[in-house]
Amino acid sequence: MDRFRASANSFLSQFEPLTLLLSPLLSLLTAWILHSFFHVVRDKGLKPTLLGFFINSIKLVPGVKSYIAAEKQKVVNQLQSGSTSKRDGWRSELPRAGLGVGVLDNMKDEKRKDVSWQGKCSGTVYIAGSEAEGHFSLINEACSMFAHTNPLHMDVFQSVVRFESEVVSMTATLLGGKEKASGGQVCGNMTSGGTESILLAVKSSRDFMKAKKGITRPEMIIPESAHSAYDKAAQYFNIKLWRIPVNKEFIADVGAIRRRINRNTILIVGSAPGFPHGIIDPIEELGELAFSSEICFHVDLCLGGFVLPFARKLGYPIPPFDFSVKGVTSISADVHKYGLAPKGTSIVLYRNHDIRKNQFVAVTEWSGGLYVSPTIAGSRPGGLIAGAWAAMMSLGFEGYSENTREIMEVSKRIQKGIKDISELFIVGRPDMTIVAFGSNVIDIFEVNDILSSKGWHLNALLRPNSIHICVTLQHVPVVEDFLKDLRDAVQTVKQNPGPISGGLAPIYGAAGKMPDRVMVQELLVDFMDTSC
Repeated sequence: MDRFRASANSFLSQFEPLTLLLSPLLSLLTAWILHSFFHVVRDKGLKPTLLGFFINSIKLVPGVKSYIAAEKQKVVNQLQSGSTSKRDGWRSELPRAGLGVGVLDNMKDEKRKDVSWQGKCSGTVYIAGSEAEGHFSLINEACSMFAHTNPLHMDVFQSVVRFESEVVSMTATLLGGKEKASGGQVCGNMTSGGTESILLAVKSSRDFMKAKKGITRPEMIIPESAHSAYDKAAQYFNIKLWRIPVNKEFIADVGAIRRRINRNTILIVGSAPGFPHGIIDPIEELGELAFSSEICFHVDLCLGGFVLPFARKLGYPIPPFDFSVKGVTSISADVHKYGLAPKGTSIVLYRNHDIRKNQFVAVTEWSGGLYVSPTIAGSRPGGLIAGAWAAMMSLGFEGYSENTREIMEVSKRIQKGIKDISELFIVGRPDMTIVAFGSNVIDIFEVNDILSSKGWHLNALLRPNSIHICVTLQHVPVVEDFLKDLRDAVQTVKQNPGPISGGLAPIYGAAGKMPDRVMVQELLVDFMDTSC
């Protein structure tokens, strides 16, 4: 040791003391930079990381940042399309004297200014007819009858507590809850919509897997076609999110998902169908993967929950998608879509109570007493629960079956009509009532702008650039009108290519091509921040 110490001191004596002091610090700094770089590359990939570094470097050039900010504001203003001026007359203070029942006249005046949505919107309104009659009228009356209720007070509003339990149980039965393969313990709750159902399923999966495997750095894996609610859940619950590209058929790539699974994976996701293209992911294969990997598997049935069970009974070739599939641990299904319930009603279901219990929040050390809540919301509108129960009870299995037959037939007619337009192609092979279509010869977003000018409201999609229509009962009487307007819009764009005044085609086109995805995010946030 003495010889080693003497040799080391002799060797180090040739260096300056300051160099000896700084070298370890610089080495640590270099190691930290490399660690951070490789961590970012692991999360985002090499190309996006290098691109982000390059773009951020450009922004450091004097004048570039202010120029980009000005250009972003122009885009935000165009997205708002004059909505700022419409808000100039909006109230910011209470009226000095209340309007009493006269407020209803004011509300009717404002309602008349809304866009005419009857038969013209993709999804949005799923009930047929007008708001003053039929199923609309029934739902409105049911909601108003229980508008004052709150299921948080279980001892007071026992009626809506029962309604919720029965809505959940009936939905569970539709989705394989009584099949032997389900285990016979399917349970759940009503929520405010598909996003809350997904949030709760993710949160429950995270906590369940923490208790089961001790995972403290949770990750989940989803196809890029999965709903953006998973991004929200990842941010809210501090979960690493992996988005995996879909395969050439636009469905979840099971092999790619398998390769991404690691010891921190808590959850994988499949959709039946996916929102963008209306295509069902390979639920059985994903279920087997989840089961063999001992992780959770959530199936997003927000769109398909009240269509697929009936479509299967009607003879449509619907692959397995529910709790009859081994490995499925949770399901979300919206009643306010094809369940024809009032807006703000969805269901989250779990295979068993062991998973579902992780959804609850129970507080024992509050001076206000003991508290337990099953969902994100504490107080919940009992009127919406009553409206969902009324919808399901009034329609019954036969009513939903007839509705499914109608919208599936309309969906097939729309697919055939699009195939007859040579300039268009259908994205993938739609399984249900969503039809996405694009073009290799014209700008599909310009077609969408022409359709918008005719009163149609479709959804613009990326990867690939396309638009889709989500077929509802509102479209049954106007399907030929839609196909005619679509044919006319395609010919208009073909003969006169170029964006129309006030159209959003340039923005959607730029958003699809813009390499700086952070800038696209900032545009969306700036738009939302100034819209309310």
